Amino acid sequence: MNYPITKTVDTVDTYFGIEIKDPYRWLEDDRSEDTERWVKGQNKATYAFLDNIPFRSELKDRLSDLWNFEKVGAPFKEGEYSYFAKNDGLQNQSVYYRKKENTDPEVFLDPNTFSEDGTTSLGLLRFSKSGKILAYSISEGGSDWRKILVMDVESKTIIEDTIVDAKFGTISWYKDDGFYYSSYDKPQGSELSAKTDQHKVYYHKLGTKQKEDELIYGGKPEEKHRYITATVTEDDRYLVLTPKISTSKNKLYIKDLTKNNAPFIPILDHTKSDTSILDNNGSTLFLVTNLNAPNKKVVTVDASNPTPENWIDLIPETEQVLSASKGSGYIYAHYMMDAISKVKQYHYDGTLVRHIDLPGLGTASGFGTKKEEKTDYFYFTNYNTPYSIFKFNPDSGKATLYWKPSIAFDSHDYESNQVFYTSKDGTKVPMMITHKKGLKLDGKNPTILYGYGGFNISLTPSFSVTNAVWMEQGGILAVPNLRGGGEYGEDWHNAGTKMKKQNVFDDFISAAEYLIDNRYTSSDYLALRGGSNGGLLVGAVMTQRPGLAKVALPAVGVLDMLRYHTFTAGAGWAYDYGTAEDDKAMFEYLKGYSPVHNVKPNVEYPATLITTGDHDDRVVPAHSFKFAAELQKKQQGTNPTLIRIETDAGHGAGTPVSKTIEQYADIFGFTLYNMGFKVLPSTINEKLKD
Repeated sequence: MNYPITKTVDTVDTYFGIEIKDPYRWLEDDRSEDTERWVKGQNKATYAFLDNIPFRSELKDRLSDLWNFEKVGAPFKEGEYSYFAKNDGLQNQSVYYRKKENTDPEVFLDPNTFSEDGTTSLGLLRFSKSGKILAYSISEGGSDWRKILVMDVESKTIIEDTIVDAKFGTISWYKDDGFYYSSYDKPQGSELSAKTDQHKVYYHKLGTKQKEDELIYGGKPEEKHRYITATVTEDDRYLVLTPKISTSKNKLYIKDLTKNNAPFIPILDHTKSDTSILDNNGSTLFLVTNLNAPNKKVVTVDASNPTPENWIDLIPETEQVLSASKGSGYIYAHYMMDAISKVKQYHYDGTLVRHIDLPGLGTASGFGTKKEEKTDYFYFTNYNTPYSIFKFNPDSGKATLYWKPSIAFDSHDYESNQVFYTSKDGTKVPMMITHKKGLKLDGKNPTILYGYGGFNISLTPSFSVTNAVWMEQGGILAVPNLRGGGEYGEDWHNAGTKMKKQNVFDDFISAAEYLIDNRYTSSDYLALRGGSNGGLLVGAVMTQRPGLAKVALPAVGVLDMLRYHTFTAGAGWAYDYGTAEDDKAMFEYLKGYSPVHNVKPNVEYPATLITTGDHDDRVVPAHSFKFAAELQKKQQGTNPTLIRIETDAGHGAGTPVSKTIEQYADIFGFTLYNMGFKVLPSTINEKLKD
C-alpha cells in the first residue's frame, strides 16, 4: 500500500514528569485545510482498495435486497390521533403517520424531506399534554447538536422560531404551556470537537423567543454537571432533575410545579447511584435505584420527605438485573437472565400480577404507555429472528401478534446458542454464537467477534439485516457479554472500569480463543469488530495481540486515552476510564493500553479498516485519524491499514439507510477479501451443492 504522507509535528505533553510525543496533534483541528486534504487523500486511498474487491457490488445488492421490506413501529395515542412510524423498505428515514379511528392513515411527518441526501434526521418526537402541539428535534450531518421545531398538530405548520443548540437531555412538556430542554453554551473553537462540560436546563414558554428562555438549572462554575435531564411527571405535578458528572451515577431533585416558587427538593444530593423516578401517585414517588442494590430495585417514598432513609422496598433486588417501565396502571419489571429477557407485571402496591409469557428466548422491549391506555405493545427479537410487535392486554395478560415483517430471510435456517467460556482470571463470561444450521467446525468459517464492554450497556440478542447478510455468507456472529457492561449489574460494570479495564480486553481475547479452540474459526478467518467504546476494545486488543485475528474493524473508536477527556463531552466518560490527569498510576495505566500510544514498529497488525464520520462530535474523528496514521507508519507486512471517513455523518444515530448499506458492503467486502476470498462464500457453497 502507498498511503498518503502524514506529516508529523513536535508536540510534546508532560504528565507527572514523563514526556509523551503527539506527532499527529494537528489532525485534531477539524476545521483546518491540512486536515481536510488529509481526509480526502485517505478516502482516495481507501476507495482505490475497496473498488478492487470483486464482490463488493454483490454485497451491496444483497444488503439492499434484504433491507427492502416494510418496517413498522408500535402505535401510540396523542390527543385525537394514533401515530406510528413506517419505512417502506429503503427510505433513508422512517416516516410518521397518523389516523383517527375508522380513517385511513395519512403522512404526518416525513424526515426524508428534511434534506436531499437524507443526512438530516429526526431525533426526539414529543407531544404536549393535550396532543395538540408537537416539539421535535433534528440532527444535521449526524451531529449531537440539535434544533427543536414546534408544530401545530392539526395544521402541521411550524408555529415557533427554531430552538438551536440543544444537546443531550430530552424535551419534556409542562401542560401545553412550554417545554424543558438541555443545552451547552457553544464552545470556543470548533463546535464539533471543543470541550463542552457545563450542561444547562432551560424552560421554553410558547410564544417567546429562545433568548428569553428561563435557565432552570446548571451553569455554576463551582457545580459542574456534564449531563442534566429534566422531565415532568405524567400528571404535571413534579419537575424531576437528574444532574450527572459522568455517564454513570446521578443526583436527583424534584420540584412541585403546583406551588409557586417551590424550591428543588433533594432526593439524592450525591452521585453514588443510578436512581430515577419511574412514576408517582399523588405525592407517592416510585424510584428505580441501585443504591445499596447493585442489580437495582423499586422503592417508594413520599415526596414530602424523599431521602433514602425513608425509602420502602416495593420490588426488592434479585440476582437478575432489573430495569422497569410503566403503562396502563401497572409496573413492568424487566430482568436479564444471562442477557435473555424475562418480564414480570406488578400492581402499584408491589403485588405480582403475572410472569409475562414471551414468544421465545431473546430480547423483549416496550411495555410502556400512559396510565389511561388499556392496550400496550412490546417488541421481541433475537439474533436470528427479525423483531415483531405484540399487542398486550395488561388486564388479562393476553399477547397477540400485531405485526410481523415480511422479509426474505428464513430464520429457521439459522441457530443461536449461548456458551460460557472462562476469561484470563477465571471469570465465566456468556457469549451468543449465531450461524447457519449444519455448520462444519473446521476452523475455516469467517467469523465476526463483536464486543462493547463498557458504560453499563448490555448487549442483548437482536436481529439486524447486516448480520443476516453476513450469516448468509456462511459467516458466524459471536457476541460476548464482556465485563464493563450491565448484563450482571453494577458489580459487572465496575469490574471493567478504570484500573480494571484490562478485564474487558482479556474477556474479548478469551472469547476469540474459545472460538479458535473449538474450531468455529481460526485466526486467519477471525475479524474483531466494535464501535465507540467497542472501537477502543478492538484497538486495544489488536495492539496487545496483533496475531489473534486476521481483520480488525474499529468504528468511531475512543483511541487516544490520554486526551479523550479534552474533546466535547468526553470528560463525562471518566467514571469508566479515569483520566491521565487523575494521578500517576492512572496515567500509566491508560498509557499502557491506549491504542494510539501502543502501535509498535515492525509488527504485523491485522488488516484494518477504521471507520468514522467527519461530523462525529461524540467521539471526535481525530481519535481514528491518529490511530490510522500510527498504523500506516509502523505496519509491517502487506496487511492494509485503511480509514473510511464518511462525510456528513456522526456517531451513528440517524445515518441514512443508503449510507449504511454502502458502509456495510465495504466492511464485509474488506473483511472477506482479506480472509482470502475471491468470490463470496455463498457463491462457493452454491457451486459445491451443484
